[in-house]
Amino acid sequence: MSLSPSAAHAADSLEHIGNSLVQHGPLNERAYLMHLAPREETTVLSRLETLARENGYTKIFAKVPENVASRFTRAGYVAEAHVPGLFNGREGGVFMGRYFADWRKHPCNLDELRTVLAVSRKKAGLSTQLTPPPLPDNAHIVRMHPYQADAMAALYRNVFDSYPFPVFDPDYLRQAMAGDVQYYGILIQGRLAALASAEMDLEIGAAEMTDFATLTEYRGRKLAGILLKHMEDRMRAEGLATLYTIARAGSYGMNITFARAGYAFGGTLPNNTHIAGGLESMNVWHLALDQRQLSN
Repeated sequence: MSLSPSAAHAADSLEHIGNSLVQHGPLNERAYLMHLAPREETTVLSRLETLARENGYTKIFAKVPENVASRFTRAGYVAEAHVPGLFNGREGGVFMGRYFADWRKHPCNLDELRTVLAVSRKKAGLSTQLTPPPLPDNAHIVRMHPYQADAMAALYRNVFDSYPFPVFDPDYLRQAMAGDVQYYGILIQGRLAALASAEMDLEIGAAEMTDFATLTEYRGRKLAGILLKHMEDRMRAEGLATLYTIARAGSYGMNITFARAGYAFGGTLPNNTHIAGGLESMNVWHLALDQRQLSN
């Protein structure tokens, strides 16, 4: 997705290296290889290193198929997380990191992150749900449209102090919706109370379940879980094979939401993403749609 200058005003920028898509900039202090085009790994590896060194980035983060992961390992990357079947349900995907500062490898709150993960897994074991709780009274789920972008941006600004993508900008949201990103919201008495998105990659048959946000006064009603289940059904209808998320590792709510929904833990990305005002570690969770009976 190419962004206009106004859509990238405060966030890291998106650009192509050949046919591969990279996000980079000072907000996250990193370069993120979001999509590796076939047979471009050699070119991308050298240009990512140059990009990182020229800009003083402390990390390169890459999402790659298993069949090229060894090339990244030889170039100094380490595997941080793994998603089976990420590529069309047949080949796994590896999230890899290369560090240019030692501190970036080590979360300062490791004990807290381990506790969040342990609690999430325990909650999943006790109460894994394939169906979400009912919607609150006077609430309904809607697919969001470009004319609603101003209200969406206002909700994101209300919830987050910072975000790795420019969701505070209505122009960015409109451009995303014009592409392969589907946003869904929950309206309660006509007010937008919660949002989430499914960022589809039709080429690899997968979607990232992301951009979850709920206004403070509506928290505790499991709106994220309701949206997640609804989006799963929509992604299955699109014919996708695999879903995944990159969730804040320190968030009990989001990790429990995905664990309860049957997602498997794939690994932790240390000091990876600038969100809610600071740099945070992130957990990867994943779900194979063909292993779940989802109602339409």
